[in-house]
Amino acid sequence: MTFDIFGGFLGTMQEVAIALLPLAILFAIFHFIFLKLPPRKLLDICIGFVLAFAGLSLFLQGVHIGFMPFGEHMGNVLGGLSFKWILIPIGFVIGFFAIYAEPAVAVMVEQAEKVSGGYIPEKLLLYTLSTGVGISVALSMIRLIYGFSLWYFIIPGYIIAFVMVRFSPRTFTSIAFDSGGVSTGPMTATFVLAMFTGIAGQIEGRDPLLDGFGMVAMVALAPILSVLTLGILFSRKEKSQYVSDDSRAKASDHHRP
Repeated sequence: MTFDIFGGFLGTMQEVAIALLPLAILFAIFHFIFLKLPPRKLLDICIGFVLAFAGLSLFLQGVHIGFMPFGEHMGNVLGGLSFKWILIPIGFVIGFFAIYAEPAVAVMVEQAEKVSGGYIPEKLLLYTLSTGVGISVALSMIRLIYGFSLWYFIIPGYIIAFVMVRFSPRTFTSIAFDSGGVSTGPMTATFVLAMFTGIAGQIEGRDPLLDGFGMVAMVALAPILSVLTLGILFSRKEKSQYVSDDSRAKASDHHRP
C-alpha cells in the first residue's frame, strides 16, 4: 500500500499561512509604531514565526494522514469488541495520555508554575488535568455504550463547578476555566474524537453524528472540576497549616516565662 504522505501539503501550508498572517501583520504594526525592537531581537522573532509555520504545517499534515485515520480505525476495532466494558478503562488511559501529551496543556501548566512562583507545581497540575480528562473520557465511553443523554453529564457537571467556585481560591478558578479550553486541543479534537465516531459507527443503535460527538464537551468540563477540586484541597491544607502554626505559637507563648 503506497500513499503520498505530502498529498495536500500545499493546501495545509496555505491554511496555516492564512491563520498566521494576521498575527504577523499585527506584530509588524506594533514593531514599527511602538516596540522598535533591535535587529537581533527582530530576527529571533521572525525565525520563530518561520518555525511556527513549519511546525504547524507538518503537525496538521500528520493529523490528516496519521492521527485521524488511526483514531477512526482504532474506534472501528474497539467498537466491534464483544465485551464493551473494556472500552471504559481504555478510555481512561487514552484520555490521560492524550492530555499529558497535549502541547497547549504543557504551555499552560508551565506558565501557571512560573507565574505562581512555584506555588502551583507544574507536574501536580498536569497530573490533575490528565486524571480529570481520563475520567471524563471513561464516562463518555459509558454514555456511548449505554446510550445516556449528554445532558445527564453536562448540566450537573456545570452546576457542581459553579458551586465549587465558591470554595476554591480565585487563582485556581481562573486556571480551571482556562484549562477547559486548552484541554480540547489537537490531540483531543483529532485522535480521540475520530476514535469515538468510529466506535459509535460499530455499536448497534448508535449514530456517529449524534452519539460520537459530545465527548469534547465533557473533556472541556473535566479540567474545570479537577482543578477546582485541587484548589479546594490547597485551601484546606493552607487553613490546617495556619491553625497548626497558630496553635504552636500559642503553646510557645503559654510556656514562655
